[in-house]
Amino acid sequence: MTAWVLGGLGVLVFSLSLPANKIAVVGVDPVGITVWRAAIAGVLAGAYLLAVRAPVPRGAAAARLAVSGLGVVVGFPLLSSLALQSIDSGRAAVILGLLPAVTAMSAQLIGGERLPAGFWAASLAGIAVLTTYLLASRPGAAATGFGWGDLAMLGATVCSGFGYAVGAREAKNIGGARSISWTLVLLLPLSLPATSVASLTGTYDLKPPVIAAMGYIAVVSQLLGFFAWYGGLARGGIARVGQIQQLQPILTLIASAALLGEPLAAGTYLVGAAIAALVWLAQRARATATSAATRPRPAPGSVVSDELAHESNRS
Repeated sequence: MTAWVLGGLGVLVFSLSLPANKIAVVGVDPVGITVWRAAIAGVLAGAYLLAVRAPVPRGAAAARLAVSGLGVVVGFPLLSSLALQSIDSGRAAVILGLLPAVTAMSAQLIGGERLPAGFWAASLAGIAVLTTYLLASRPGAAATGFGWGDLAMLGATVCSGFGYAVGAREAKNIGGARSISWTLVLLLPLSLPATSVASLTGTYDLKPPVIAAMGYIAVVSQLLGFFAWYGGLARGGIARVGQIQQLQPILTLIASAALLGEPLAAGTYLVGAAIAALVWLAQRARATATSAATRPRPAPGSVVSDELAHESNRS
């Protein structure tokens, strides 16, 4: 239960990231957004690690945390900011709906998780329902076809899914808060000098909404949200808890309507209920398969084994 609460809290935080980023990109260029959010979050993460006296990761662990950072601290913020210069946050949410599948596939490749067919069927059905609805609700955007903004958002989704899988794997060993914190701190030698360059070469129009949006994506999205998200993934499984993110595009649409005035279709609530049901089916399929795999088999010659053999012969 704790894993799902933490994962849900992380998704709630992340669902506001695209609308906040859309506001921020009006006053700060994509490179500036990327390096400033990494540097601010990295300094705060360093203060946290000093306060808890966390041991320094070394060797392969440090390398994996740095690789995770290239996905969630560099790749996703930069590519999503570039995307939001030409597409709205609702269309970006459509593409980000692929994130649970990308995270699950990355987990299967590098994290050792094995998923049953029922899990994939429910997951893909959820993605299909979500994508169909979101595209249908924005016919004008869909009619333009895939452009550079869409490709950038797709790249951001791949970076994020891979980074989640790598970072959450380390979170199992050192905890979610320390995992993202060390990821940010390990990138400070790059992010801090980059802020100096961005200050001189970037474009800035720091109005109050832009400052507030930057504060949110730097402190909440890039740091605190990961405390909850990695904690949930580490406790409940990368691929299983990652399915909660199928709800994120719906939440992003609601946030976009509230913060940016983007229209909210009435059918959103029905789609949200359908996606929630498919997420539950995916969880149930995975839990059932795990239970069957770990259930002890009767030893040969035992009463239970003999009864099973007798029933098999009768059939």
